[in-house]
Amino acid sequence: MTFRWLYPLAALAMLFGLLVALTHPASAAVPAPAAPDAACAASLTASYTQGDDLRVLGCDPAGRGLAVVAVGDPDSARSVAVIVPGSDMDLHTIAKPLSWARALRAASGPETAVVVWIGYTTPQGLGIDAASGALARAGAPALDAFVDGLRAPHVTVVAHSYGTVVAALAAPHLDADDLVLLGSPGVRADDVADLHTRAHVHAARADADWMKWVPSIELGDLGHGTDPTSSSFGATLLPTAGVTAHDGYLTPGTASLAAVAAVAGAPAVDPGAAA
Repeated sequence: MTFRWLYPLAALAMLFGLLVALTHPASAAVPAPAAPDAACAASLTASYTQGDDLRVLGCDPAGRGLAVVAVGDPDSARSVAVIVPGSDMDLHTIAKPLSWARALRAASGPETAVVVWIGYTTPQGLGIDAASGALARAGAPALDAFVDGLRAPHVTVVAHSYGTVVAALAAPHLDADDLVLLGSPGVRADDVADLHTRAHVHAARADADWMKWVPSIELGDLGHGTDPTSSSFGATLLPTAGVTAHDGYLTPGTASLAAVAAVAGAPAVDPGAAA
């Protein structure tokens, strides 16, 4: 059973958050890298290993918790994809983005490692924090620092929902080859050039995604502005056939998963360079 009638209500809730935030602007501190807490890492490993190469790169149980978990080895992979989730994702809700990571790695091939990066405090629900840029501004330097530490020949940042706001604000200093923006509420930039990034920018928003009801406005710190799938933005648009929900872009069988895997997969070896 689908509840499409709820989609406009969700958009209205976010708009209400915008209006409230107009008089109550939020602020947040830049998070430190997720601490390598041994007990936290052991618990994550025990809970989520599925016979694959799962590696806990960071795990901080404080508060809602932060977590950085890889499927595959980022240190030896020829390509690394970093998934940046959006609202309501934390140490205790990592199962969903981990399923995306496994699907993306399966579609990209064994030479690609996929990291779920919940290294920032995400908004909860559709209130003030989701409507403003405070948490994204706090998370952007942390994302830049993490990506800067990767050594793979090819790095792709795959951001979803509010995570696209984080990735867009990180973009000027983001040491990535490709930036994929999925189900974005806006990216606080007028077009690709306004991101000031060296990365090739891709974007997708499905017709079934309720995010399409969110107005592309930016009033001070409220709202996230231009939809990166708009024709004026200039991103390379990815197909979305088979996507049936806001969190369905990396679901097996969707055209979007295949397209993101094609972007994120390990580049072909140059025989001349290998010689």
